[in-house]
Amino acid sequence: MTIQEQALLAVEALKKEYPNAICSLTYTDPLQLLIATRLSAQCTDARVNIVTPTLFARFPTLEAFCEAAPEEVGTYIHSCGLYKTKARDICAMCRMLKEDFGGVVPDTIEQLTKLPGVGRKTANLIVGDIFHKPAVVTDTHCIRICGKLGLSEGTNPAKVEKQLRAVLPSAESNAFCHRLVLHGRAVCTARSPKCSLCCMRGFCNAYAKEEGGNTET
Repeated sequence: MTIQEQALLAVEALKKEYPNAICSLTYTDPLQLLIATRLSAQCTDARVNIVTPTLFARFPTLEAFCEAAPEEVGTYIHSCGLYKTKARDICAMCRMLKEDFGGVVPDTIEQLTKLPGVGRKTANLIVGDIFHKPAVVTDTHCIRICGKLGLSEGTNPAKVEKQLRAVLPSAESNAFCHRLVLHGRAVCTARSPKCSLCCMRGFCNAYAKEEGGNTET
């Protein structure tokens, strides 16, 4: 089968297994998702969701973050790790949003990645979840699982994103990435993947090679 056909099989298998493909971060507006995603770097979404209610209660608006000192923001996000850098980025990105974007979170990857602390992974999440444009969020689950399937090669997020954009149906790509996160947590874990429970083992290159499964290339 072609890699595009294999990608479509993966899309359909995960759609059946995880019909509700939503972001696991809790937010009520684009700014909150942007900040929560910055906090999620090298931190679990569960931990971020514990921290953000208090953070957003203290700083409920863009203006509040613009006026905040990074040191104070840091006290609210300490448990997320790298809190000094994240606090500095959050304050700087909010000021740039106010000064350069009229207080509105932009809707393109090119504009979003101009913001301090915002890389392509974060930008893709915002573009996909907030503005419902085709997006490929290449987090660790996406990179690991797509590599096992044979849909991508390497671990460079930007390169994997480019490879997946070439083979995934654009209308499905954002939801597909959310489902990969769910699958990566529940089944295809990094340390001990549960291949016998995997809905994609019938066409997974890694399973075919390591466990004697059957697939076509």
